Amino acid sequence: MKAFTPNPEHRVFVAGHRGMVGSAIVRALEARGYRNIIARTRAELDLLDQRAVREFFAAERPDLVYLAAAKVGGIHANNTYRAQFLYENLMLEANIIHAAHEAEVQKLLFLGSSCIYPKHAEQPMREDALLTGPLEPTNEPYAIAKIAGIKLCETYREQYGDNFISAMPTNLYGPGDNYDLQNSHVLPALLRKMHTAKAEGAAEVEVWGSGRPKREFLHVDDLAAACVHLMDTFNEAGWVNIGTGEDLSIRELAELIADVVGFKGALRFDPNMPDGTPRKLLDVSKVNGLGWKANIGLREGIESVYNEVRNLF
Repeated sequence: MKAFTPNPEHRVFVAGHRGMVGSAIVRALEARGYRNIIARTRAELDLLDQRAVREFFAAERPDLVYLAAAKVGGIHANNTYRAQFLYENLMLEANIIHAAHEAEVQKLLFLGSSCIYPKHAEQPMREDALLTGPLEPTNEPYAIAKIAGIKLCETYREQYGDNFISAMPTNLYGPGDNYDLQNSHVLPALLRKMHTAKAEGAAEVEVWGSGRPKREFLHVDDLAAACVHLMDTFNEAGWVNIGTGEDLSIRELAELIADVVGFKGALRFDPNMPDGTPRKLLDVSKVNGLGWKANIGLREGIESVYNEVRNLF
């Protein structure tokens, strides 16, 4: 494997540049002085089309690839559109990783997810917990696809010597999030629910599930900073957890968001809706040891996001 030296003159393809993660990575790269950033919309490049992806890589010859494109959603979306989540994520990651290999890309970073660890993994979850137990059933297809992406990077490194690495981020929030109440993740859904309830003078807000599961939340700009740091410094086999190392219950999250928004009504938890994994906290000792730590506190991050989106609801 060739030695890798970061260079702002590198041509960088950010797959999924319009998404929450991809756009944050673009901001982080631009802040570091990268100007040769390659981006394509879905209309310009269908990542599910193998021929189109191979032709794109052959023509553009990127030096670096951030594979941030993915079909994502909350518990309801993952459990409802199971075939789409499995097929689309498998296809796009396989197409990009193989085309990157053929084009002799210097380095690729793939984004996994903390939700692909076993449902009852020991907490906090270390990197070696992957594939040690059954998955959470509600998002099993998505998890299988993401595990396949991590294994593609691992095996292309082993067989071909490609410098392909993977990051395992925790639950994310931040600019560019999805606020659709049926398909979004829990934090943006609660933010929109609380805002609407306050505006309409509602007496209560319904929160899906029991409120007991515990989750960790990372601002997407922190994730982007971590990804650029890993691209610059990490050249080993395996994957790296990216999180804050702190969690809270969904009830505590709902109470925090209500306080930030200024909603004074009651919170009503619906136990008929699925809770998902009981707890999901990452062990971040590996990434901390590599010289990176999360910088944005949860309340600070939620306040910042709410100030950006409150007039859009």
